[in-house]
Amino acid sequence: MLANLRSGPLSGIKNTALLLDSCGLPRYWATVWSMFLPVDLAESTVRKKLSHIESFYQHSDEILGPGQLDDALAAFDLEALNAALEGFFFVIRNQSRTSPASEDRWQTTLRFVTEILQRVTRSQPDQESIWELHGRLERLELLHSKLHVGSRHRPEQIRSLPSEVVEFLYELLDPVSNVNPFRSAASRWRVFVLFILMLHQGLRRGEILLLPTDAIKTSFDRRLQENRSWITVKYNEYEDDQRYSMPGIKTASSIRQPPVSQMIALVLQEYTSSYRGRANHSFLLNSQKHRPMSTEGVTKIFQKVSSSLPKSLRSILQSQTGNESVTPHGLRHTCAVVRLNQFLAEGVAMDDALQRMRVFFGWSRDSDMPLRYARAVFEDRLASVWRDEFDVRISVLRSLPRRSS
Repeated sequence: MLANLRSGPLSGIKNTALLLDSCGLPRYWATVWSMFLPVDLAESTVRKKLSHIESFYQHSDEILGPGQLDDALAAFDLEALNAALEGFFFVIRNQSRTSPASEDRWQTTLRFVTEILQRVTRSQPDQESIWELHGRLERLELLHSKLHVGSRHRPEQIRSLPSEVVEFLYELLDPVSNVNPFRSAASRWRVFVLFILMLHQGLRRGEILLLPTDAIKTSFDRRLQENRSWITVKYNEYEDDQRYSMPGIKTASSIRQPPVSQMIALVLQEYTSSYRGRANHSFLLNSQKHRPMSTEGVTKIFQKVSSSLPKSLRSILQSQTGNESVTPHGLRHTCAVVRLNQFLAEGVAMDDALQRMRVFFGWSRDSDMPLRYARAVFEDRLASVWRDEFDVRISVLRSLPRRSS
């Protein structure tokens, strides 16, 4: 069972997710393994990995007996471990429907077993025992490393949202729109802030949910002789997050301070001062019950937005993106494609433009993500530059691919 530690001696650890057995006791080797995960992993990523491993523990409890997986790992019992791994692989493989998540579950499980056995090998008292166990470990890795659940999935094909869909979303989610599907003014402004931060700033869902009310800062730029604003993307330093599905920062590179336009700064200021309402927490986005908004809440919002799309637009969306729904990541894709087009249109060299993209969107210096967006730019043949000001919305629409006639 996957659980969170909210109090007690381990509550100060950044990632407090752990696995418990049927008696409520921590699963030993899973706890050890999670302690050596990279410290910059988001808690949501840690929870996903542990949920995969918990599936393997539950399978092993049935095959080997309750609690026997930890014993088999400690004793380097390859016969028991091979039986558990092979059975688990076929359970995943024989599901009626497999997906990339199925392959992730298998690879995470295999990596867990091999990394734990590596630690057991290094703990042996003499070199002869180490060599013997190392050879046995190599045979286990050779036996299972070539197994895959289905075909290896191709990298995600990045497509920005069609211009017709973006235009409709602007009209639909305008807080004063007559067709806005959300009832109260507070809900409308909350959704509008989500939409703008994803489409114009390219923020991930988890990043937005961590923002405090004072995330945007403004100062006077003496060189440009005008006010400049930026948004700080990092963990909320004012709060001990108590949400069950805690949002997180994906990697250390995701902590950043991208610039924002004055119009976006004014939108957030209007929401905070007039529509956020009173709450006993500092997170920017507030739920209807005045609690920090949850990831599940954002999912429901986008389900409602997607259901409001006319059938004709869902058809266009499906044909150009392969998806009939509007998603947070789809908005981030759109932002990235148009931002890169903007840099290139301004005469920025490709290498410099890609590095600017890494900084703006929170990718590491060696990430290949900007190259994938570069391909999307040229495939979509974006025609113009996206400006931040809302009163030149037509620039946004012209920067997006239109349906071919």
